[in-house]
Amino acid sequence: MKIGFCMFLWTTSVTGKHEKLLKDIKATGYDGVEIPIFEGEPDDYKRLGEMLDRIGLERTAVSAMGDPAMNLIGTSKERKAGIAYMKWAIDCVAVLGADTLSGPLHSTLGRFTGTGPTPTEKRRSVSSQRAIGDHAAAKGVTIGLEALNRFECYLVNTMADLCAHLDEIGHPNIRAMYDTFHCNIEEQDPIGAFTRHTDHIVHVHISENDRGVPGRGNIPWKKTFTAIRESGYDGWLTIEAFGRGLKDLAAATKVWRDFAESPEAVYREGYEHIRKGWKRASS
Repeated sequence: MKIGFCMFLWTTSVTGKHEKLLKDIKATGYDGVEIPIFEGEPDDYKRLGEMLDRIGLERTAVSAMGDPAMNLIGTSKERKAGIAYMKWAIDCVAVLGADTLSGPLHSTLGRFTGTGPTPTEKRRSVSSQRAIGDHAAAKGVTIGLEALNRFECYLVNTMADLCAHLDEIGHPNIRAMYDTFHCNIEEQDPIGAFTRHTDHIVHVHISENDRGVPGRGNIPWKKTFTAIRESGYDGWLTIEAFGRGLKDLAAATKVWRDFAESPEAVYREGYEHIRKGWKRASS
């Protein structure tokens, strides 16, 4: 198991100006960080990867699509733009030195039609994801699709929805991500939602019910860590927390207040929460 921290708490564009912070994250004990992929060129991520190598941090990546013009279940033009975006993001991830790109990379974040997903949208998604999966395979990258709560997307809201769709897609490089925040909202049995779908899961986000400091809220952490450990999962447990530092990201994630006294409290206390919780899960 590896412990990671998502840089969303500070930025959607990690650069050299974050080197001091990254060094402190490493000193705290983290194995790696999760890098947002939203802008720039592959060469920018190559340089970032070289800096992370010097610091000694491994990495995963995360992205999303909030522009309706890039919609993997929309019109032909929208799907073409969405696939092009995903191919660009995968290219950036590959040179960054990561092998996993996760997030709600199945449909446009925050876009709703007023109804649930249609059979046509599901068919379009299968086609889009297969094209993306082929490019990801060529670059040595696996996509971890995320089931989001009903207030952020409508294509897939539960792990059962997501994994049934993955079976339709049938591509080895298109897998699932499990997120404790979204499962806490949508699943009647969040623990069972993990254990029933372990074979599909390639990445795990550790996120408190209020998106704040893991361990301070009402997520059933003891049962969660025990289920993950007993499943044999040995990948990343990456903390995803949010704050008000980035106006656009705060608006997209519906963050109107601070959830902790400082970012340092989130990543320092969060690290100890995972480390101790994982250890207790083995006893």
